[in-house]
Amino acid sequence: MRWGALIGAGVLLTLVALASLRYGSISLSAADAWNALFHYNPDSYEQTVVRHLRLPRTLIGLGVGAALAVAGAAIQAVTRNPLAGPEILGVNSGAAFGVVAAVYFGQLVEPFQFVWFAFLGGLAAAALVSGVASAGPAGSSPVKLALAGVIVSSLLQSWLTGLLLLDQQTLDVVRFWMAGSLAGRSLEIYRAVLPFLAVGVAGLVALGPHLNVASLGEETARALGLKPHQIRWLVGGFSVLAVGAAVAVAGPIGFVGLAVPHIVRAVVGPDYRWVLPLSVLVGPLLLLSADLLGRVVARPAEIQVGIVTAITGAPVLIGLARRRKVVEL
Repeated sequence: MRWGALIGAGVLLTLVALASLRYGSISLSAADAWNALFHYNPDSYEQTVVRHLRLPRTLIGLGVGAALAVAGAAIQAVTRNPLAGPEILGVNSGAAFGVVAAVYFGQLVEPFQFVWFAFLGGLAAAALVSGVASAGPAGSSPVKLALAGVIVSSLLQSWLTGLLLLDQQTLDVVRFWMAGSLAGRSLEIYRAVLPFLAVGVAGLVALGPHLNVASLGEETARALGLKPHQIRWLVGGFSVLAVGAAVAVAGPIGFVGLAVPHIVRAVVGPDYRWVLPLSVLVGPLLLLSADLLGRVVARPAEIQVGIVTAITGAPVLIGLARRRKVVEL
């Protein structure tokens, strides 16, 4: 069944990715999509739309969805908190604050300039969360990590709101990026952060066997020879690389890192040797589906994917919470 789930998710992801190339404000034929990929004619309007608009956002959706989903699953494992997600490390808030501060103080106006400030802001926020969680003689713990994430995220969010209220021009510049979107992102930006994203995702997937032990609890993990604090640091480091790169490119996108692990565990159980690889497929499947929905329901305009995931995510999470049998972490 587990291999079947992986194969099925791979097939569905392929179909959704192909649909992402064909459908949007205008619908294109399969021949147009095929020719744009393998027999590109720059004089063809349809092929240009596929090659320069839809292909980049599809590729970015694949990477961003995988990063958010895998990081969410790993963070839920080490914190043993089913409501944890990438946001618990403060990366989303840190990235958003980094961009807003850069625009406010440096007057940046181009989206391609946002990426490194978002990445640095996310890294700085995660480092601050880790520092706060590790303070004191007892060191870090899952509960302290969650509390530190809430504190730092709230602090950064308040500063961010203050800067936006002080300067309407800053709000105008960053409004589109902060909503979370796959549109208007260039492959050059994606290529720049792709190594960080790939290392983060691969590192988290490789930690699957250790996360099985860590999810049993601190005392049990130590009795089995595992050092929980080292696993938390590794998960935190790899998650920051993956999520920081994803947020830098696409902006803050919620729900994916929180909901995908629940969906995956309902299918393959709590074994993280299977949860993490399947999350690599289900994450982009969910994100590209949301992006495609936002393009189709409002055409010729479109709804940004961050808004779609927020709208559709709440009912799904309510359904998960009301299930009689919840798959344990």
